[in-house]
Amino acid sequence: MTHAPLPIPVAAALEAANAGAVEDFLHAFADDGAVDDWGREFRGRDAIRQWSDAEFIGKQVRLDVTGCRTEGDTTTVSAQVGGNGYNGPSDFAFTVRGDRVALMRITG
Repeated sequence: MTHAPLPIPVAAALEAANAGAVEDFLHAFADDGAVDDWGREFRGRDAIRQWSDAEFIGKQVRLDVTGCRTEGDTTTVSAQVGGNGYNGPSDFAFTVRGDRVALMRITG
């Protein structure tokens, strides 16, 4: 997996997460966007906020990108995850629609 430039909505979501900027993180998503956390789906900004408060930004997540690849409208980002929740390597598949993230799927 290479470390190519990220699509703007993906970069915005990652930067916001690392900064602890919940509103900016939510703004990176389409109104009907979703997070799929190992099969648990959180659709819409309110649901994403609740998930993030409990398991992502609320846990002071830190994502250090180690690689990425884009195929069509999906960019898969590999990152070393740190913070007060899960710590270790993980993959995030972002599906972009227009200028927003339609889906962030945690895949590994």
